[in-house]
Amino acid sequence: MLLRRHHHHRLFRLRLLLLHHHHHQFQSFSTLTIPLSHPTYIIWSSNTSLGKTLVSTGLSSSFLLSPSSSSKKFLYLKPLQTGFPSDSDSRFLFQKLSSLSLSRNLPLFSSHSVLLSSLPAAKSFKPNEFSLNESREMCELGFYEEKKVLEAGRVAPELVSETIYAWEGALSPHFAAEREGGAVEDSELVKRLETRLKEGLLEGGVERGKLDGFCVVETAGGVASPGPSGTLQCDLYRPLRFPGVLVGDGRLGGISGTISAYESLKLRGYDVVAIVIEDHGLINEIPLKSYLRSRVPVFVLPPIPQDPSNDLMEWFDESCNVFNSLKDIMLEAYLERMRRLNEMPRKAGDVFWWPFTQHKLVPPSTVTVIDSRCGENFSVYKVQNKEYITQQFDACASWWTQGPDATLQTELARDMGYAAARFGHVMFPENVYEPALECAELLLDGVGKGWATRVYFSDNGSTAIEIALKMAFRKFSSDHGILPELLKNNPTESCTELMVLALKGSYHGDTLGAMEAQAPSYTGRGLFLDPPTVFMHNGKWTVSLPEVFHSATLKPEDTTFRSRDEIFLKSRDESNLAGLYSLYVSQQLSQYSTLSETNKQIGALIMEPIIQGAGGMHMVDPLFQRMLVNECRHCRIPVIFDEVFTGFWRLGVESAAELLGCVPDIACFGKLMTGGIIPLAATMATDAIFDSFTGDSKLKALLHGHSYSAHAMGCTAAAKSIKWFKDPNTNLNITSEKSQKMMLRELWDAELVQQFSSHPSISRVVTLGTLFALELQADESDAGYASLYARSLVQMLREDGIYTRPLGNVIYVMCGPCTSPKMCTLQLLKLYTKLEEFTLVKTKMNII
Repeated sequence: MLLRRHHHHRLFRLRLLLLHHHHHQFQSFSTLTIPLSHPTYIIWSSNTSLGKTLVSTGLSSSFLLSPSSSSKKFLYLKPLQTGFPSDSDSRFLFQKLSSLSLSRNLPLFSSHSVLLSSLPAAKSFKPNEFSLNESREMCELGFYEEKKVLEAGRVAPELVSETIYAWEGALSPHFAAEREGGAVEDSELVKRLETRLKEGLLEGGVERGKLDGFCVVETAGGVASPGPSGTLQCDLYRPLRFPGVLVGDGRLGGISGTISAYESLKLRGYDVVAIVIEDHGLINEIPLKSYLRSRVPVFVLPPIPQDPSNDLMEWFDESCNVFNSLKDIMLEAYLERMRRLNEMPRKAGDVFWWPFTQHKLVPPSTVTVIDSRCGENFSVYKVQNKEYITQQFDACASWWTQGPDATLQTELARDMGYAAARFGHVMFPENVYEPALECAELLLDGVGKGWATRVYFSDNGSTAIEIALKMAFRKFSSDHGILPELLKNNPTESCTELMVLALKGSYHGDTLGAMEAQAPSYTGRGLFLDPPTVFMHNGKWTVSLPEVFHSATLKPEDTTFRSRDEIFLKSRDESNLAGLYSLYVSQQLSQYSTLSETNKQIGALIMEPIIQGAGGMHMVDPLFQRMLVNECRHCRIPVIFDEVFTGFWRLGVESAAELLGCVPDIACFGKLMTGGIIPLAATMATDAIFDSFTGDSKLKALLHGHSYSAHAMGCTAAAKSIKWFKDPNTNLNITSEKSQKMMLRELWDAELVQQFSSHPSISRVVTLGTLFALELQADESDAGYASLYARSLVQMLREDGIYTRPLGNVIYVMCGPCTSPKMCTLQLLKLYTKLEEFTLVKTKMNII
């Protein structure tokens, strides 16, 4: 009974939070679910007035009006209609198909509806039901009509033809919405389209597993015509990523327009299964086919009669074979897509060797099939009674690399395509080209500002670390007179073994050199200190001290804080704890001083500033790291910051050094540097580090390199991402309210974070910048990296639209620098709800 009361009390608090946050405001962020039980295609056009609606009508005719007596359903959706009511594409299709069924003596049940319109359009269409007022909202028009052409003993196929939003002016939707009101947000339009797709096709009795349903979504104007918010339609519909048919231009100049439209769609990740053009006698299909190289079939329709009195019946009959072939291509493409999606989990288990994965624990049913990604979300293929594509928020930021929203994703694709077309790949040593130079200058003026003067490019974080270690060891050897060439005159003198000073729980990559700089590892050549960590529990931020730092001189204010910001104050440098930290580090370093009788010396300090990522998302006390750097400076030990994870706004600032309050001699960056879209890394260094490699002999140079050092596509992506993330015009999270330094606004709701920290199933919470992490309270035998304790919770989260991959019993949710606080709050609300369910199940299991 006590357990039940406590559980209900927590649920009550959660409900209060939901009310406090007005949960309805998150509806626009709700998970999209697109059924795949039947083909759904989007009809694009390279320009306006090229015959999209004729193609839609021809497809519906081919699908529904066949001699076979089967129950079929065709759903036609027109999300955006301007020029209404005098112009209505959905009504055109409704009327033409009804006429075609009559002319061919075939049964058909058809319906037509218009759901919403601007007030002027509603007034024009139904003058007696709507009066002009100050309203700027869309009106529920609720118009519906139907026609029946039935034949005894035959099953009538069904057409559902709908317009979702309509405006009166024959203008671009964004201009019509501006003039008439009724602005429609992108997320609202996409969500309503998803709803109409599911309701219009699936609730009509269409059977799963049979090709008896078909849907087309027809756009307005051209591929890049704006929607009502001003967003280009090729971007607007991208979260849905329907495969498409492109209606090209058969007129003079149409080849260029058609190819441009096709490339715009491919740039955004759409699949185009066919191109259709009208025959204008210019044979545009020949150069189009030559350009496409058989990748996409090109269909040619006969000339469309220009006489307004022509009912087009003969034209549709003449075009019948073209539309039948087009329909067959679309059905084949759909079946092939479904075959691939269904086979992928089994094939993956047969051929992949996944990193960090015990394959015995991954049956095919648990493999996540990712169809695409758009901004922060994966589009994932699922089968649960029906096939569908659903969205999952990428809470791992794809191994901490991802930061772009959907807009930046498209920008990066375009800029990288330009770089690939301009440069391909060119070698780097002794050469210069614009992307590499721009990227280097941005790095030096950003994460390296005030300390770094040189940028060394490599291809990933681990190699950046290897390079940094070589740099640091050379500098230490030079400063302490132990360079190998100094020993040539005394061959009997033994060489000094250089080691790293690092922190337990650190991770610097999986190449051998990087692994030796972390503990535990295969060899672990270094001195590894147990760091004090900081976390929130029961609403308070606390420093957890290893036993070596326990002292009677410490006061409660040394280890407990009212807010996270207090932890980073430089005034803590004068505290008793700072003295303890410095003394401890000094004593440890003295074991490896130059006066030591051993041949081992500490040649570099390497650490992840503030947050240890793979080690369990531990926040290291910044005061300890600052004292560590200070002591190494006194001993002339080069300092390396591993910012592969922490850099570029991951922790709310461009470089974690800003939070730490001190700078390194060498720093490594990667992951988010390119927006995570392509591998590239940079090792940055001071002039003093660089000078230790200068000399008359090439053998004294840094003899290290990669074939793809400073590759053009990576440098281009990095330059775009670096500028995008720190520009308030493109990243709405950038603020400088508290200080002159730019930082991200708080993304995680403080009240919700505190609620998590007080949950009985959680031992600690860490939140900083784009990171929210919690550690589940687990028995010591079931904790740590190898723990499977969180497995059921992870599965619950994936089913609820959050893709996360735990670090043992540590669950984390990570967003991008551009992710809205509303989106972050939605993920925390989902996480809290599933945490309650997880806790209840675990508690019942323990009782039993």
